[in-house]
Amino acid sequence: MDNFIVSARKYRPATFDSVVGQLHITNTLKNAIHSNQLAQAFLFCGPRGVGKTTCARILAKTINCENISSSTEACGECESCKSFAGGASFSIHELDAASNNSVDDIRSLIDQVRIPPQTGKYKIYIIDEVHMLSQAAFNAFLKTLEEPPSYAIFILATTEKHKILPTILSRCQIFDFNRIRVEDMSNHLASIAKKEDITFEIDGLHVIAQKADGGLRDALSMFDQIVSFSNRNLTYQAVIENLNILDYDYYFNLVEAIKKEDAAEALLILDNVLNRGFDGGHFIAGLSGHLRNLLITKEPKTLKLLEVSENVKKRYLEQSSSLSSGLLLSALNIANQCEISYKTSKNQRLQVELALLKMCHIAAAIQLGINGVSTQVDQKKKLPSSVTTPTPPPAAAAKTEPSEPVVTKVEPPKVTATPTKPVVEEKKSFSSGKGWGSFKSAVDVPNLNTVFEEKAVEEEQENDLVQGTEFREVTFNSFIGKWNELAEKMKASNRITIYTIMTANPPRLQGNIIEIDVENAIQSDQLREGKIDMLNYLRPALQNFSLDMQTVQLEQAVIRKAYTSQEKYQAMASKNPALEVLRKTFNLGLS
Repeated sequence: MDNFIVSARKYRPATFDSVVGQLHITNTLKNAIHSNQLAQAFLFCGPRGVGKTTCARILAKTINCENISSSTEACGECESCKSFAGGASFSIHELDAASNNSVDDIRSLIDQVRIPPQTGKYKIYIIDEVHMLSQAAFNAFLKTLEEPPSYAIFILATTEKHKILPTILSRCQIFDFNRIRVEDMSNHLASIAKKEDITFEIDGLHVIAQKADGGLRDALSMFDQIVSFSNRNLTYQAVIENLNILDYDYYFNLVEAIKKEDAAEALLILDNVLNRGFDGGHFIAGLSGHLRNLLITKEPKTLKLLEVSENVKKRYLEQSSSLSSGLLLSALNIANQCEISYKTSKNQRLQVELALLKMCHIAAAIQLGINGVSTQVDQKKKLPSSVTTPTPPPAAAAKTEPSEPVVTKVEPPKVTATPTKPVVEEKKSFSSGKGWGSFKSAVDVPNLNTVFEEKAVEEEQENDLVQGTEFREVTFNSFIGKWNELAEKMKASNRITIYTIMTANPPRLQGNIIEIDVENAIQSDQLREGKIDMLNYLRPALQNFSLDMQTVQLEQAVIRKAYTSQEKYQAMASKNPALEVLRKTFNLGLS
């Protein structure tokens, strides 16, 4: 039986044109070879499995090729190319820095560099995982790397560029390799499957490419595994079973249940997923990704961000067309909050179930908000033109409690419509936390569909401001006295939030405008709700009915916190410079 060669080795690119997804690298290297502008040192860096070592070998082979083609590719037939392909080249050397990371290893390499190449024009050294070299080895390597012999070229490869000394980086031409796109990877897998006479489904190849997370070597390893599992019939079902991936159908069915407000079906889908051995955190993360895909599908400009096969893309387009952006945003917000609190929860399943229940009630909550506002507007429209609310005199307005709007009862004959006061109270209950308002604060659901209706009701509320003909000049001392009295009344009426804002920062009186400092938009909204009651107290008390209020949001400096180990060390070293001296003395590194 012949020895099996894995696809990652069997189909390893041998020319620049066959490298997948790194066109910006290969074009630059080909132009450098064509114009004879080769640097003495190259540094290839990037994540695993994206072609760093492969490009280093292709570059080394092409540089020493005796018959470079017009497209700047190695011929593969000359003596240098054949010896390299057979692993017997005396001019191209590969060194694994993970196992040869000492000063002695670098000294041995420097001694070899002094010897000119026996065949070929250049002597090329490929050092893989170069970040594993010790600091002493790096320092020993500096001089040779900066001023090597004219025939020596160094190609360094690493997955962790941040661990390499800046003095090494400054002596190299740095090439950053990208993660390979899902589309490029799936097309490459399809070409290999055709060469191997393997039947496949393109949806399955897309799942493999997504699971590989930008690394082609990982994708080829999974490809070989699934080909063996499915007996050379690579289907979508075989891929999700072998790689333990949740099927798209679970998420499509779950979103349909959320749209229909079928909480029972949503909980049964979750139970089926958990019974198959999947983790709840993995499930909620997948649901977040699914909702994100539905959102970006609603806009044609962002459709290119959807990295799925054409068949799955059609399903996303079909489902997103039947869902509102408000519902998707609200559900995504709930899923995100659940994902954050999942790991710290003692009852993790309950966290996911609670999130699903909230999602199933989003549509009803939004509809409740729409109906509530439309009912208030309809009641306003039904009032006959003969029913008016007269403006109370200043004396009567001054006796009114600040916590309730000033409204005069009017009883016209044969009028059964609800007067103005109940409508005002209904609006207050809607915005102060009852009904839909309390649900919105509990699950943080943006009411995107009722923005304009709410604004209309708020504009009508301005009619409840007390009116008068007195416009006396207000001194700051008299104003601040009445302001403090109003704050105490707010405290006595248990409106602690407004009381706190009123007493946190001293107000300013700019003519007839009262400026109040707030820390954020939430405090501004809270003051806006109590604005009418406050003005109804201050206007009669100060005998100036042109007084008005506005909020000024304070700017807060954002303090950036240190998160990574390197940032934490830099923060500590800035406070105590002796820490850097200690690190250099004992040759310590950051893990």
